[in-house]
Amino acid sequence: MEFKLDFIQDKVEFFEAYDITTLEKKINEQIEYNKAILLEVHTVTHQMYVNDEGLKYFTAVVHFKAKK
Repeated sequence: MEFKLDFIQDKVEFFEAYDITTLEKKINEQIEYNKAILLEVHTVTHQMYVNDEGLKYFTAVVHFKAKK
């Protein structure tokens, strides 16, 4: 039996929420989880959308990279 470990070099995750506080909480939780597998935040991109009824919708894309 062969046992081989491969390290994750890059990981992109997508987040969404109806308020910025919830979005931030989701991202921070995932940052802590990814620290355990030696990934750190490389970039964050976010957007806000307002629909016809005036409701806000927040999205974010976080790119994690392996720690050097």
